Amino acid sequence: MAEADDPVFEDAGPTAEERAACDEVRRLATGMSHHESSEALEAAQKAAGGPDDRKDIDDLTRATLAEWERIADVLDAHGGPYTPDTDPFVQGQLAGRKNRGGSGSVSGGVGSGTGPGRAS
Repeated sequence: MAEADDPVFEDAGPTAEERAACDEVRRLATGMSHHESSEALEAAQKAAGGPDDRKDIDDLTRATLAEWERIADVLDAHGGPYTPDTDPFVQGQLAGRKNRGGSGSVSGGVGSGTGPGRAS
């Protein structure tokens, strides 16, 4: 049985709510520098109970933290400012959704809805 046909893999992607949370993070991060995104990540971590304590947080908060971390990493690599238009992860997801016929919207008016996989 192929992974795509295996019911275990049906829920492997983010939920609509998690995608919306990530879209909101991207909207907030648009135009931010690495320094600003790092501050936003620290604030989100503090609001969630600290940077290392994730076992007791809900999936939406976990997705939000993972997206802030990912964006801070993207900006660390290229310096910013952040925009979903130049984010390779977002663009890859947009292409994948287009190929699967999915639709939605990314905050900032960019393509189809996206979101990271579940944080590990």
